[in-house]
Amino acid sequence: MTMASGTVRSVPPSRPPVRRKSRKDWRGWIFVGPFMAVFALVFIAPLAYAVYLSTFRNQLIGGNSFVGLDNYTQLLHDASFWHSLIRVLLFLVIQVPIMLIIALGAAMAIDSARLYGANLFRIALFLPYAVPAVVAVLMWGFIYGDQFGLVGQLNDAIGTGLDPFSSSWILVSIGNIVTWSFVGYNMLIFYTTLKTIPAELYEAAELDGAGQFWIIRAIKLPALRGSLVIATIFSIIGSFQLFNEPNILRPLKENIITTDYTPNMYAYNLAFSGQQQNYAATVAIVMGVVTAVIAYVVQLRGSRTEDL
Repeated sequence: MTMASGTVRSVPPSRPPVRRKSRKDWRGWIFVGPFMAVFALVFIAPLAYAVYLSTFRNQLIGGNSFVGLDNYTQLLHDASFWHSLIRVLLFLVIQVPIMLIIALGAAMAIDSARLYGANLFRIALFLPYAVPAVVAVLMWGFIYGDQFGLVGQLNDAIGTGLDPFSSSWILVSIGNIVTWSFVGYNMLIFYTTLKTIPAELYEAAELDGAGQFWIIRAIKLPALRGSLVIATIFSIIGSFQLFNEPNILRPLKENIITTDYTPNMYAYNLAFSGQQQNYAATVAIVMGVVTAVIAYVVQLRGSRTEDL
């Protein structure tokens, strides 16, 4: 109620503002949609199909029948699978630290600006990564040959009996091939990270009278933690995927490099030689889970170390 010029006027009550329903903006899907479609086609669909296959078994009576988790139960008692898994774990524990230490040392040497011909050394170290894996394994297979290769010639010249393809040395020989191929790749990751360190940090350290050891320990290594975690995760995944090297070398030593030498070889031969696609899918799914868990633990551990 308001009073003006002796008259009384009533003011209508104010109405709440009308909220209009906001329309969803679908324009973002124009950019995200193609990636999601490709991701679902090349990742989600094959993974779901592998899980589907692992729940079936081709039996003599009844054909391809649904068995649920029976394939996974069988895998838990499969000695061939466990032997191959332990073999790649041993390969991982020994080969990965050696490869990363060599790559880290090479990156430090190149970044120090005290190495003569650093650019040529960097290219030479990275060049093996550009060699196709099959060509690299064939080349090293010829070098390792104790009857026809370089090792055989050295045995004849020196009178030794070294056999890189013996049961005691075959895993070391494969590790040497993998190290030779991937040291340059990891070196480049570390070297690229070192080049991002501001020059002011080095200048401040020199003014404080810090030596090279202190600079490496207090500046370079902390800056490389993220790259070390990434390189370690990539190396772990590569170790569990070990296939090309033993599979190509197998014709030279079939009694040592068996069809179940690594989990990937085991799954491959189950699927294409034994016609056991369902059980091969089970091996692949379990190995994928094992790889993902170990890689996640390493990433989580690396993140906590960085926070500290």
